[in-house]
Amino acid sequence: MDINWAIRSAISSGKVLLGVKQTRQYAKTGEAKLIIRAKNNPHKEFAQEKYGNVPVFTYPGTSRELGAACGKPFRVSVLIVLDPGSSDILSLIGGKS
Repeated sequence: MDINWAIRSAISSGKVLLGVKQTRQYAKTGEAKLIIRAKNNPHKEFAQEKYGNVPVFTYPGTSRELGAACGKPFRVSVLIVLDPGSSDILSLIGGKS
């Protein structure tokens, strides 16, 4: 699977929020399906396999590369998938991070 394509597809067809504050907030609501963190994310709480009950996948690139994968001109250290839309992003769950 092309991770960058899956992320871009989830952003365009589903509901994905970017940033640490939003991720922390929505991970507690029970709505979240997946958290994706950049490999250089400095926030230790997202370094586990799960954050609360939400699986965490480590993106193989930096926050700059994750931002580019999201189609953003800025760094993205973490994002949360609330609705995958038509993407296959949830197939990352259980995969090797």
